[in-house]
Amino acid sequence: MNIMIRRAVGVESDMLTSISFAAKRYWKYPKEYFDVWKDELTITVDYINQNEVYVAKVEGVVVGFISIVKVKDDFQVEEFLIRKGFWLDHIFVHPDFIGKRVGSELISFAKELCRKKNIACLHILSDPNAIGFYNRVGAQFIEEVPSNIKGRFVSLYKLPIIST
Repeated sequence: MNIMIRRAVGVESDMLTSISFAAKRYWKYPKEYFDVWKDELTITVDYINQNEVYVAKVEGVVVGFISIVKVKDDFQVEEFLIRKGFWLDHIFVHPDFIGKRVGSELISFAKELCRKKNIACLHILSDPNAIGFYNRVGAQFIEEVPSNIKGRFVSLYKLPIIST
């Protein structure tokens, strides 16, 4: 399977939103979680234009995407402090392509992009279902942190890019 990765364009915002929701639904989360995640999973034209967003295509069809954001200042979200630096904000793969190397190719692409931009590491808040994936791609577990869903935790990882 040939996977091509390129920069996302604004007109793909609805398609990327559809992929993010489909990928989350794959894990059979309760409907009320999606009410909390609605804004987080919605990819806007402005989001695409203001961040590093790249799509993965197979046979001309967008099947996944990744985004990297720069957080300029520390800020608090509920009980968790988001530190300034670079974050892997999203990586979503359409359910028909989960387990078919698309996610791994997106991570490899992100690592190379970060090397070119001299970014030493990416921070990641991992969904519980993605822990195995992040372990396989070389991310390092830091700690469990509260999620935006009451009583639920997610894993904080860092993905080293440049050795110091």
